[in-house]
Amino acid sequence: MPIASTLWQQVKYLPKGRPFSSRRFAGLGSPSAVGKAIARLVSAGQLERIRRGIYMRPKISPYIGSVRPSALAVIRVIAKQNHETIQVHGAEAVRAFRLSTQMQIQPVLYTSGSSREIRIGALTIRLRHVSSEKLQHAGTKVGLALVAFFYLGRKGVNPTAVAKIKSELTPAELKQLAACKMPAWMSKALAGSPPA
Repeated sequence: MPIASTLWQQVKYLPKGRPFSSRRFAGLGSPSAVGKAIARLVSAGQLERIRRGIYMRPKISPYIGSVRPSALAVIRVIAKQNHETIQVHGAEAVRAFRLSTQMQIQPVLYTSGSSREIRIGALTIRLRHVSSEKLQHAGTKVGLALVAFFYLGRKGVNPTAVAKIKSELTPAELKQLAACKMPAWMSKALAGSPPA
């Protein structure tokens, strides 16, 4: 069976509009052969190229036409193929807990990989390398709470902010958060003692 047909058999059941990496087909043949097979499927309209190495099955809405995946979904695919951990930025975490209404001018995410900028369509996303402490429980409410605390810092973490963040976590999540590796001042604030 030609590579394009084998590839299509694997792709046709993927949800429309969900991005994926071309690297998932590495076992089907040489990079050149897989690249040509993907190019044929793109030419036939069966796949859509989002950016180099990232594709999706086209998704069409009767109201807005072509539906693009979110930039975060694309970044997650890139991170997965590079074996990176991605976490939302502290400013976004603080906003998620409704402790701030400020929005980032340029989207920034924390990463275990190198600091760089990635362009997706008209949007440029900055990836900023951070320590593993800020990447604990990435993609969860616990991770969100942790980076919110880091972002607020020793001076910004007050009893109101702590109470607000804790109120949005389950007892199990609070236990996970307390078990995270964090500075002493943060542990004290989380436990209800004022930071020194």
